[in-house]
Amino acid sequence: MTTIRLPAGQPPGSVLGAAPDAPEDVEAYLATGGYADATGPDELLGHLAASGLCGRGGAGFPAAVKLRAVRERGGVPVVVANGEEGEPGSVKDRWLLRARPHLVLDGLARAAAVTGAVRGYVYLSDPVAADRVRRALAEREPCLPVEVVETAHTYVAGEESAVVRRIDGGPALPTAKPPRPFERGVGGAPTLVSNVETLARIALIATSPGLRESIARSTLVTLSGGGAAAPVLTEVPYGVPLRVLAAALGVPDAAGALMGGLFGGFVDARALDLPLEPGALTAAGTALGCGAIRFLAAGACPVSTAADAVGHLAAESARQCGVCVSGTAAVRDAVYALATGTAGPDTPVHLDRWSRGLPGRGACGLLDAAAGIAGSLLRSFPEPVRSHLRGPCPGCAAVSSPAGGQGRRLTVAVPEIAGTAVGDGTVPRSPVLKGTP
Repeated sequence: MTTIRLPAGQPPGSVLGAAPDAPEDVEAYLATGGYADATGPDELLGHLAASGLCGRGGAGFPAAVKLRAVRERGGVPVVVANGEEGEPGSVKDRWLLRARPHLVLDGLARAAAVTGAVRGYVYLSDPVAADRVRRALAEREPCLPVEVVETAHTYVAGEESAVVRRIDGGPALPTAKPPRPFERGVGGAPTLVSNVETLARIALIATSPGLRESIARSTLVTLSGGGAAAPVLTEVPYGVPLRVLAAALGVPDAAGALMGGLFGGFVDARALDLPLEPGALTAAGTALGCGAIRFLAAGACPVSTAADAVGHLAAESARQCGVCVSGTAAVRDAVYALATGTAGPDTPVHLDRWSRGLPGRGACGLLDAAAGIAGSLLRSFPEPVRSHLRGPCPGCAAVSSPAGGQGRRLTVAVPEIAGTAVGDGTVPRSPVLKGTP
């Protein structure tokens, strides 16, 4: 079971709140200053720009720039809270919608005020979260019409053009860009598609502008891996070394990690001294992405983890782009051949070529993720790759098929929250995540 842990020295203006294992009703949210009118739209936009708040959906685009682009586009904008979490190792967005829906709705309303939008949507695939959001809307009438739109859970369903397409009544599949949603989105209107954690942080900055830097420079992370270590959802400030997070999870001797869900690729043990900070991670050739980090325990096989990851991506391809269908399948089959000891001596050469040539050729980031996993596996773990050319390791015994389904081994369960009809509804108070600043 995934544990929610309050960090030691919990940052002020925390998205986790004081009681992350219980649903927050409107009275509790109002008691924290939620929905207050103290910060106007223009003032809030200035605070967001000064804070440097970036999106938490994966791309990390500056929030103020995105809001301003929608506002300045003209017309009557639309705002969307994107809670569709496609990464199998991430649970933060579903937890937020289940536990703190008012925080997200507050952020959505403030984004609407900044952009001039007159209608909003909450987009998700989790039925428990959908119920909580609808209850929250019933508890307090929103300042603009808000509709909950449910979709089937897939890897690509949360991509912003897929979000627009689904809200407009079509399938949740990406479209070619341009136009991007801020140019032409829902119903043809300029549309802000914003991750729910980003909106939560916008609401917190509006409520506590004096804490804007702390709020903007803290992030939710989902930590998993490490064999018997139970997954953890927590909040940490930027700058915490990855190695500290691994130790806090219970994997002090981690051999590396799969970063950013499936988008940031692999890093080896040396990279665990990197700080959890988007710029530093990007400069090192990896990414924070959605904040999902899967640590590799000492002795764990990165090749088997890579086989799981690319197998999942190939199975989740939208099958709209021929290069994605063929490219992800080729990467999947090559990594699977390594895992099963059936790879030829030229397999690493093919993987290296694909890792360089495939990114940017699909309509969304799925193909880029598969290529990134292949390239980072070669760079970070060259010796395990070479040893698999001679034969499989015991850790690859679970890699039974290249046809998909491996994503279940990477999937992290959403933390149980009392009163949300998950499990038996009883959730013990979680301990402090020791070792985290």
